[in-house]
Amino acid sequence: MSDSASPAAFPVHISKEEWRRRLTPEQYAVLFEEGTERSCTSPLNDEKRAGTYVCAACHAPLFTTDAKYESGTGWPSFFQPVPGSLGTKKDFKLFWPRTEYHCARCGGHQGHVFDDGPEPTGQRFCNNGVALRFVPESEPLPPLVD
Repeated sequence: MSDSASPAAFPVHISKEEWRRRLTPEQYAVLFEEGTERSCTSPLNDEKRAGTYVCAACHAPLFTTDAKYESGTGWPSFFQPVPGSLGTKKDFKLFWPRTEYHCARCGGHQGHVFDDGPEPTGQRFCNNGVALRFVPESEPLPPLVD
C-alpha cells in the first residue's frame, strides 16, 4: 500500500461537485468527507457469495471474497486487499493515531486498518459498506470510472 493522500496523487480527477452528483449523500460523506457509516447497517456484512468488492466511486477492485471474514465489528472486514489497490495515511481524529486507507485510483475513503486480523496477514481492513459495491463472480466487473 502506498502512503498517499494528496488528490494530485490519484489517477482519477473528478471534482467534488461531480462526485456529489454521482453518489448518494451517504456514499459521498464516507468516500470524500472521510465519514463513517453506522455499525451493523451494511447488507455487505452478510454477503457470502463469491465475487469482488469494488470502490463504489470509481469501481476499482479492492477486495475479493477470499479475503473477507467475520470480524464481529459490524463492518465488512478483510484481511488482505487486491495488490496495489489501496493507499494509506495517518488519521488523528480520535485520541490515538490510526491508519486510514483509501482507493488508490480515486482517493475515496474506505476505512481503517488494524493489526488484529487473522492469519496470514494479521491485519483487519475495516471497511464502510457504502464505500463498496459487491460484484458477484458470475457478473462482469463494471467499467472503471475515469
